[in-house]
Amino acid sequence: MENKNIVIEELKDSKALLEGHFLLSSGRHSDRYCQCAKLLQYPEKAERVVEVIASQVKGLGIDMVVGPAMGGIIVAYELGRQLGVPAIFTERVDNVMTLRRGFEVGEGMRLLISEDVVTTGKSSLETIEVLKSFGAEVVGVACIADRSDGSFPYPIFSATKLDIQSWGADDCPLCKNGVPFVKPGSRKM
Repeated sequence: MENKNIVIEELKDSKALLEGHFLLSSGRHSDRYCQCAKLLQYPEKAERVVEVIASQVKGLGIDMVVGPAMGGIIVAYELGRQLGVPAIFTERVDNVMTLRRGFEVGEGMRLLISEDVVTTGKSSLETIEVLKSFGAEVVGVACIADRSDGSFPYPIFSATKLDIQSWGADDCPLCKNGVPFVKPGSRKM
């Protein structure tokens, strides 16, 4: 699967592209949301979509893939499987990203962060700081959907780029029209 438009079709087919009123983990509001868990519940779809990312990062000499919990865990596993490297994850303890469960990274290891969706990249940046504290080198961030504005300080390797508008709570037209929002992500606010 080389065509990123096919990724959009997989997202739509699995009902992962949602419409409504959403409170994003950044605190911003949006009328669309990409819930990659809906796609990742199907191993064959996950394999096809992650293959688009794997083809972009094969030559980077990656030693390990690290996914921030929750969204990055399945992506890390599938990407690690396709690249033939270990896949681990970080998780929050008392709202601080940490490396637990006996997982280890070593000095000089070349690591790739994996996510389902990158918007602000907050979880990825928190994970990068943890990994750098062990002396690891982060070569980039891999994700199914890149929603970033292009200012992320590391290379992003994505299966697709999504342009989804968002607003601050004070500027949200959905709030002004009284449409209630839902908070679909896993981060506590």
